[in-house]
Amino acid sequence: MLDPFLANPPLLSALTAPLARAFNLTTLPLHIHEVLIAFAFYHSINSYGSPWVSRRLFPTIYPTFNKRTKLNWDVHAVSFVQSCLINVLALWVMWTDEERKNMDWRGRVLGYTGAGAMIQGFAAGYFLWDLCISAVHVGIFGWGMLAHAIAALIVFSLGFRPFVNFYAPTFILYELSSPFLNIHWFLDKLNLTGSRFQLYNGILLLIVFFSCRLVWGTYQSIRVYQDVWAAIQSPGTTSTFFANQTSVATNQSYDSLKEVMRFEGEGVVPVWLACTYLGSNIVLNTLNFYWFGKMIEAVKKRFQPGKEKEKGAVAMKSVVSEETADVVVDGEGKKVMKVEKTEVRRRKG
Repeated sequence: MLDPFLANPPLLSALTAPLARAFNLTTLPLHIHEVLIAFAFYHSINSYGSPWVSRRLFPTIYPTFNKRTKLNWDVHAVSFVQSCLINVLALWVMWTDEERKNMDWRGRVLGYTGAGAMIQGFAAGYFLWDLCISAVHVGIFGWGMLAHAIAALIVFSLGFRPFVNFYAPTFILYELSSPFLNIHWFLDKLNLTGSRFQLYNGILLLIVFFSCRLVWGTYQSIRVYQDVWAAIQSPGTTSTFFANQTSVATNQSYDSLKEVMRFEGEGVVPVWLACTYLGSNIVLNTLNFYWFGKMIEAVKKRFQPGKEKEKGAVAMKSVVSEETADVVVDGEGKKVMKVEKTEVRRRKG
């Protein structure tokens, strides 16, 4: 399937050619405009779109946030928009790209379709933006987010060699859980923590995250390992440690069938390339399992009262009887002792 997006500007492709040649990213000049458009789009949402919309939708909440919370809010807004867009595009490509459906292991490792590379371009643009934000604000987002951004950018950039271009729409479906994750975070900031809406969203978040990242992601990782191993072991596929490709593409193909193996060349699969891609994939999968555990803790914390809160909620009242004695004089001038009984209600705990 050919790239359905706008054609690449020839001047931009020519300017990108030296960079693509230096890093052996053969098809990057064909999709550099998609990378840059995605980067600019998400930057504009973060800097202008999210603050403008948020002030109007939540005029009594968003303006009261401190600088750190506003940054977090705007980054989550970008993540929400990106995940919704890229998921729709990836599913559409997977359903409509007939050339992709007919690929064997060689096509899945060394093949190329313009539609798959479009997904790579938009995803790389987002992860490039994510890398910049995570690096500048690493004190806020942490080293885990920075590692995720680096690994994701490497994985999707290597697809421009092309290398495992087939798996670009496959692995971007990790993002299916992101809309629910962002909604969960927004609800906290909107003072809806513990609401039914957050409960239902939290349940969906755990189900979708487990399904698309742990089950689907692990299964597809095994498949890509098998395909790359088959490529390295195949007699018809060159496998050397420092194999490089120096040619770059600057013109779009007009034949969807011919473009599939257009950039196969000598069928080179460098060992460093396989190790880098598979290593980054392992990092991403490890982070997914770690984050799943953290999400379970976060959801439980919001719907299970703490010890102090629980103690206050179930505290029982006890009644204590106290007797007091006073000496008084009656009407006949005799001294008598008057005993009074009172009830004091005390709260346990």
